[in-house]
Amino acid sequence: MKLVSEIQTLFPQLRVTENALLRDITTFRVGGPCPLLIEGAAAAQLPAIIQRLNKTGQPFLVIGQGANLVVSDKGIDQAVIRFCSETPTITADGKRVTVSGDTLLDDLAVFTIENESGDLSYCSGIPGTVGGGIAGNAGAFGRQMGDHLISAEILGLDGRTRTAAKADLEFAYRHSKLKETGEIVLSATFELPIEKKEIMQAERDRIMQFRKDHHPDWHKEPCAGSVFRNIEPTSAVERRKAAGFFLQEAGAHLFRVGGARLYEKHANIIVADPGCTAQDVWELSEKMARAVKNKFDITLVREVRFLGEF
Repeated sequence: MKLVSEIQTLFPQLRVTENALLRDITTFRVGGPCPLLIEGAAAAQLPAIIQRLNKTGQPFLVIGQGANLVVSDKGIDQAVIRFCSETPTITADGKRVTVSGDTLLDDLAVFTIENESGDLSYCSGIPGTVGGGIAGNAGAFGRQMGDHLISAEILGLDGRTRTAAKADLEFAYRHSKLKETGEIVLSATFELPIEKKEIMQAERDRIMQFRKDHHPDWHKEPCAGSVFRNIEPTSAVERRKAAGFFLQEAGAHLFRVGGARLYEKHANIIVADPGCTAQDVWELSEKMARAVKNKFDITLVREVRFLGEF
C-alpha cells in the first residue's frame, strides 16, 4: 500500500501495520481487521498524519486504549490511529494540571496523588486514556472528567487544531460533544480540588480494592466495563440508578451467548471467554436490553461502543 510507505517516510518511528486485527489492541480481545493500523504517534504528529489520510481519501478513526470498544468480527473499513502511551506526559502548576490525551487515566491519578496536584483519585483503575475519558465523560463514584476541566486542545477530522473551553464540549452523563464530532483530545488542562496526599492515597487504595472485589481484571477476563449507562433520574430529587440493578432483577446475570457471559459479580459487565466472538457480545447485549425493557419498560443506553456491522 502506497500510503504505508508515505507515512513511514514521514514518520519512520511509527508502527504501521496493514490488515491489523483489532482484537489485539482492545480490552475485549474480539473483532476483525482494519486496513491500516498506526501506532506510536505523538500529539504533535497527529495533524500531519490525519491530513495525509484525508489527502488519499482513506477514512479513519482515532482510538485510545481500546477499553470501551467492540469491533465487528468482519472488521471495519477505516484506518485506525491508536493514540495511547504508557509514558505519561503531565505537567502541574499549582492546582492546574495539563496532560496529553494519550496518557492513561490511572497514570494521571497516580501523578496527581504523588505530586499533590489535586484529587483525581476516582480515576484510579479506570481503563483508557485521558482523551477517551474526556470524550465519554468517564467517571466513577459520583465524579466525572468534565467536572474540573478548564480547556482542551482539540484536533478536528480535517487536521486542524483549536482550543475548546469546557462549555464548548457540552458535557453530560457519559457524553460530550466529541462523541458526535469524532474530534480528538490532544491535551487537556484541569483545575483540581487540593487534598492531602495521604487522604488521596487512602481513597485510591479503597477504590482499587473495590474494583478488585467487584470488577473483572480485563487482562485475565477480557471485557470493556459496564455495557450500559446507568439510568438517568426523572426529576431533580432522584439519584441515578444502576443499570446493573435492573439487569440483575430481570435475570440477565444468568445469560450467556456463545463465548460471552455476564460477570458473576456484576450484571452489567460482559466477559469474553475463550472462543468468544464480537457477535456473541452484541447478541448478549441485545438480550440484556430486551430483558430490562420487558420487565421494567426501561430502554437501556449502551456505554460500550460497537464498531462495524452486527
